[in-house]
Amino acid sequence: MNKYIYVIKRINIKTLYFNFKYLPFKEAVKLPVFLSRHVCLKKIKGKVIINSKIRTGMIKIGFGDVSIFDNKKSRTILKLTGTIIFNGNTDIGHGACLSIGGVLELGNNFNITAESSIICSKNIKFGDNVLMSWECLFMDSDLHTIIDEKGNVINSPKSIIIGDNVWIGCRCTLLKGSRIANGSIIGAGSIITNDISMDSGLFVGSPARLIKKGLTWN
Repeated sequence: MNKYIYVIKRINIKTLYFNFKYLPFKEAVKLPVFLSRHVCLKKIKGKVIINSKIRTGMIKIGFGDVSIFDNKKSRTILKLTGTIIFNGNTDIGHGACLSIGGVLELGNNFNITAESSIICSKNIKFGDNVLMSWECLFMDSDLHTIIDEKGNVINSPKSIIIGDNVWIGCRCTLLKGSRIANGSIIGAGSIITNDISMDSGLFVGSPARLIKKGLTWN
């Protein structure tokens, strides 16, 4: 009974609209995506792909409760003109802002706690079991074009690739060209702009540097 009450509470017009707009009917009727009533849908023109067994409520957008934020006033913004790929269970917390013009791929057990932003112009890929704390920023482009005296663009977008089992602390910034290896821990407030491909390392700072290796987290 509790399971049915849980599902009923999360069925609203946004949840119904999103599922039946983007998914084949046989998938949409199972309501795999729950949207909070605080979610703002903008430019909903892109594509949604679920590469996993379809289960009711396996993808949750705009929910959660981080005690330092007011989740009743915290709006989640989803702007989708590109493609978002879900590879399993996903939790995108309240206050998150996703602007997807390229391809955003989320691994199984992907979790944003709250108030983080992902701006995807080209390609951003997260592996499985990625935990992102609050107020993080991911951008695979500079948003504005820089041109040299010969007329050449010198700041084209670059992919961001995050491995499996990665923990990203609060207020981290990952810019275009960032690559994080499996098992990494990124300390709070760190800035990453390049490849830090060393498995199971702790990286901290601006720019982030290796502090310790051979670590695990849970």
